[in-house]
Amino acid sequence: MSDSAYRVETTSRLAQWRIENLASCTYRKSDPFKIGKWNWHLAVEKNRVLFVKLYPEISNLTRDNPPIASFIIRVVSSVGDRKALVHPGIKDRLIKSNEDFVWAIEVPLTGKFIIDVEFLDLKTASPNGGEPCSIWAEGHTQKRSNATALEALGRMLTEGIHTDIMINASDGSIGAHRAVLAARSPVFRSMFSHNLKEKELSTINISDMSIDACQAFLNYLYGNIKHEEFLTHRLVLLHAADKYDISDLKEACHDSLLEDIDTKNVLERLQNASLYQLPKLKSSCLRYLVKFGKIFDIRDDFNAFLQCADRDLISEVFHEVLSAWKGF
Repeated sequence: MSDSAYRVETTSRLAQWRIENLASCTYRKSDPFKIGKWNWHLAVEKNRVLFVKLYPEISNLTRDNPPIASFIIRVVSSVGDRKALVHPGIKDRLIKSNEDFVWAIEVPLTGKFIIDVEFLDLKTASPNGGEPCSIWAEGHTQKRSNATALEALGRMLTEGIHTDIMINASDGSIGAHRAVLAARSPVFRSMFSHNLKEKELSTINISDMSIDACQAFLNYLYGNIKHEEFLTHRLVLLHAADKYDISDLKEACHDSLLEDIDTKNVLERLQNASLYQLPKLKSSCLRYLVKFGKIFDIRDDFNAFLQCADRDLISEVFHEVLSAWKGF
């Protein structure tokens, strides 16, 4: 049997194991695959019923800091009309061993099928005995504002300390500092270095951002943004990063958008990846849609996408589909 029979394909939160065939009585364990901080295994045992197990690989990390997992798991027929058996779902379950999650499936399965696990959250116990902490809530963006200097810079914005330029958003205005904006963006620096209206009038019009989004944008530039605020506005922040040539913000948005691709947002993410030239995001969206078969789960949305998407992007999607069919 080839090594591919044991390999689990993954994105940041999704794992899929394709099983070509199981004999009437057999056991199979996957190769380890990484989701979050842990290496995981899937295992199947077929006797009178099919048992599906999901568990982390035994290690010092597992023993000292086992995952508290929330996930949805499905078994999908990979041929025909792709019928699926869906587990009711797991919420905040501590998983240490191969006995902590066992799903007994009494419906007979024949031929090829896919075990599909979508991790909704992974938490670890708080070191001080408080509530468990999500590993995906440890925002890289918030860590940028931990230093004392950044805290002081943030106060300059929030308290309006010696502001010298006004930002006009679509529904309000915010005071800011030329020096900070010029240091963070070559586009702003150019505005203030030449005899443009922004320099003369001491105002910048950003009419394509709401006041809340503009506040989040400035908070990022000043090192004062909170994780939830970043998540709420990251698509608008991506646009601002591209418009004002702020590479670190664009990279932060790119990395964040890679972390939670799902059926509700994958087509929008794919379009943004194409628009803002984000190769990793585009590749991950195409992989999620085609290799993981999610394109079948959103047929109506995908048909609507085909009516309005860029022709070159549609061509890339169909090229990916054709490549996948050739390799199946």
